Amino acid sequence: MSAAVRAAPAVGARSQAGEPAEIAVDVRGVSKVFGSGEAAVSALDDVSIAIRANEFFTLLGPSGCGKTTLLRLIAGFEHPTQGAILLHGEDISDRPPHKRPVNTVFQSYALFPHLSVAGNIAFGLEMLGQPQAEVRATVERMLQMVKMTAQRDRRPAQLSGGQQQRVALARALAPRPRVLLLDEPLSALDLQLRKEMQIELKRLQHETGITFVFVTHDQEEALTMSDRIAVMNEGRILQIGTPRAIYDHPAERFVASFIGESNFLAAEILAVEGEQARLRLAAGIEATADLPPGPLPGGAVTVAVRPEHVGLDSERAAGTIAGMLEQVVYFGTDTHYHLRLDAGETLVARIQNLRDGAPPLAAGARVGVRLRPGAIQILKD
Repeated sequence: MSAAVRAAPAVGARSQAGEPAEIAVDVRGVSKVFGSGEAAVSALDDVSIAIRANEFFTLLGPSGCGKTTLLRLIAGFEHPTQGAILLHGEDISDRPPHKRPVNTVFQSYALFPHLSVAGNIAFGLEMLGQPQAEVRATVERMLQMVKMTAQRDRRPAQLSGGQQQRVALARALAPRPRVLLLDEPLSALDLQLRKEMQIELKRLQHETGITFVFVTHDQEEALTMSDRIAVMNEGRILQIGTPRAIYDHPAERFVASFIGESNFLAAEILAVEGEQARLRLAAGIEATADLPPGPLPGGAVTVAVRPEHVGLDSERAAGTIAGMLEQVVYFGTDTHYHLRLDAGETLVARIQNLRDGAPPLAAGARVGVRLRPGAIQILKD
């Protein structure tokens, strides 16, 4: 089990305010193997997560990393090969889906084409045997919440993709599940609508207070909406933390490369001073960096530096790294400068475009590269 998982046990988990947090979903040592013998495929390997009540929690990772399998285990569509899944302290590992107080919103939305918007929202409530007056009141409340009152009588075929997604959310939220599972529900939307729905999803989670467990491979979605993120790869949890903590302090090279852009540089640890290490970069300067959690790496390490933490000088000064600009790419709000350092390593600097009258640097120019204090992160192999 990785250090990131060991650091996030269900017992003793705390809220952002520092108080003991109620755990909504407690995944304990779960593994999932499909098939048997030589054909067996391990989808999850000893995964443990404690998801807090009323939290927007995201499972983030590339295709095939196990995030959807984990979501299906929580929903009850699959059962773990080993380990247990608890919901608010009660073991639900062997319960069928219809006996779990969770709902799922799928990528396809799966709306009933012959029912109206209101009919789709009411369907699950009617199947639960709720009185008609209560069903009508809940439907009206859901329509208002997802801003679809004017479309209440339309069929799904008469709705846009964003409107269909709102209906799917309203239908899933109507029975007031204790946990809502969302399996890449925004992937079918265009970019502008996807950004709008990111804000809407976060608003709905805040208004309802329901625990959201969201699956995506899109780092921007995860950073925008989540209270905490679990980064997954090859069936394992690599790191769990807030968006800011994971972005600013990635524990492993995969996390640093998957979330945002990173420059990777070779370095050597010269000395350890408290919780910091003094380094010598292969590029030729000395610097300090915070030590990563867990065992101390060896003398030779890889460090990460985000492109926005790199500055450029038209002439090399003391404490800077010598290099040459190979390519300049203009992005409107900022410009990306692709460099080759004299030590042979490549580096990207992302500089915000300001109207200060300074002429932009051109490809072929010799520059001095500055790394901002605190920008260097030591990575675990």
